[in-house]
Amino acid sequence: MVAVVNSFLEELANLYLFVIRFFKEVFTPRYELSELAKQCFTIGYKSFPLVAITGFIMGLVLTIQSRPTMAEFGATSWLPAMVAVSIIREIGPVITALIFAGKVGSGIGAELASMKVTEQIDAMEVSGTNPYKYIVVTRVVAATLMLPLLVILGDAVGLYGAYVGVNIKGEVSWTLFWYNVFQKVVFSDVFPALVKTFFFGFSIAIISCYKGYSANSGTEGVGASANSSVVFGSLSIFVIDMLAVQITDLFFTP
Repeated sequence: MVAVVNSFLEELANLYLFVIRFFKEVFTPRYELSELAKQCFTIGYKSFPLVAITGFIMGLVLTIQSRPTMAEFGATSWLPAMVAVSIIREIGPVITALIFAGKVGSGIGAELASMKVTEQIDAMEVSGTNPYKYIVVTRVVAATLMLPLLVILGDAVGLYGAYVGVNIKGEVSWTLFWYNVFQKVVFSDVFPALVKTFFFGFSIAIISCYKGYSANSGTEGVGASANSSVVFGSLSIFVIDMLAVQITDLFFTP
C-alpha cells in the first residue's frame, strides 16, 4: 500500500514538473507554427466526423427518451428548451471531451511513446531540435484550441438531432424550435460550459503527452501509454467538470 501511494505521488510530481516545463516553453521562441497548424488540422478537422455523428445521435436519443416523461406532465412544448439546456450545459461538452480523449488522447500517447521507444526523440535532441517544443507544445496548444470548437459544432449538430427527434412524433417548425431553444438558453448556460472545454482539452493533451514522453522501452510501453492516456484523461474530465459545476453554482446561481 505504501509503495502504491509513493508511486502515485512520484507520478503526480513528475506530471507537475512536466506541466511547469510546458508553460516555460510555450511562451519562449522559437514557435513551431507550421507544426501547430498541422496538429490543429489532425486533432480538430479529422475528429469532427466522429463528434458530429455522436452529437446527432445524442440529441436524437435524448429527445426521444425524454418525450414520454414530458408528455405525462403535458409539457412537450418545453422539450426543445430542456434538451438544448442539457446538451449545452453538460452533456455536449462532457461527451465530446470523452470522445476526444478516446480518439486524440490515445493517438498522442501511442505516437509519442513510439517515438520514445524508437529513440526518435533522442535523435531530435542530438540534431539540435527541441523535441519538447516541437512535439509536446504544439499538440497541447492544438488540443486546447480545437476541443472548444468541436464542442460548439457538436452541440449544433446535437440540437439538429433534437429537432429531428421532436418531429418524429410531433410537428414543430424549424423557426419555433429555435425560438424555444434561444428563449431559454442564457449566458450562464453557454459561458461556463465553453470555458471548461479549454481545461478539458489541455488536461487530455498534457496527460497524453506526459504518458507518451515518459514511456518505458519496448512495445509494451506503447500500449500502456495509449491506455493510460485515455484512462487518466477521461478521469481528469470528470474531476474538472465537478469543480466547474461548483464554481458555476457559486458565481452564476442567484
